[in-house]
Amino acid sequence: MNIKGVDNILADTHNISTYHKIPILDGLELLNAKKHTIDFPFHTHDTFNIALILNQTFYTKLNDKFLQAPIGTLSITNPHEVHATPCDNKLGNSFFTFYVSPDVLKTLNKGRDVFFEDKIIYDHDIFSSFYYLSNHFNNPEVNFEKELLSVLEKLVARYAINLHFEYKKTALFQSFISENLMEKFSLTDTAKRFGLDKYKFLRLFKHETGLTPNNYILLQRIEKCKKLITKETDLMDVAIETGFYDVAHLSRHFKRFTGVTPSEYKKA
Repeated sequence: MNIKGVDNILADTHNISTYHKIPILDGLELLNAKKHTIDFPFHTHDTFNIALILNQTFYTKLNDKFLQAPIGTLSITNPHEVHATPCDNKLGNSFFTFYVSPDVLKTLNKGRDVFFEDKIIYDHDIFSSFYYLSNHFNNPEVNFEKELLSVLEKLVARYAINLHFEYKKTALFQSFISENLMEKFSLTDTAKRFGLDKYKFLRLFKHETGLTPNNYILLQRIEKCKKLITKETDLMDVAIETGFYDVAHLSRHFKRFTGVTPSEYKKA
């Protein structure tokens, strides 16, 4: 078999992911990633990410840690916590992620804020419950919402601490985002506008947000895309409106941050 044929087989058997939006619990979302080979860059979510590790060791990069989650464990990131996920670029990583609203966990915690200090959870009972739900979320014979609330309540009771995680925002960066989101970014020009050299601006920006300016802009554009995709029928219009050159450019970055293409996300 020629090399091109081998590449086509790999393309067919890797990165087979599906995204699902469930109209419960303030908008639950699910990602079923199978043999995912594309790294997730540094980014954040406004939800708790609870990932079930199904094959291969799962790696998570935080600003101050590099974590490894073996098969059969849960990997958790808190809302607004900057993280990246490098994937095995040959075998791929398989995992199932529940994106859960922080208000849901806060309610389960009797109105107190929830924070997971331990990002890797070794708990066979809880893992098994989540795994069962990952296979039955669209089964009408399963009371999915009730069972999910039950396992989330166990997770919070056993592993959460009462801590409000305050992510950093400054007027400098709010101004930066609003003025530059849809424009071609220039580090030098932006730094000059704030009276800084580009290296100092980059250090300050990354210190405050945990992200490079380019990744911050991309993440904001992707979040805007998610909202527009559910309304717009033409992906080219969405791409242009959010600062991408074309649908291919949008799709490439959208998949890097979400695990699926815009079309797949729209169908969810």
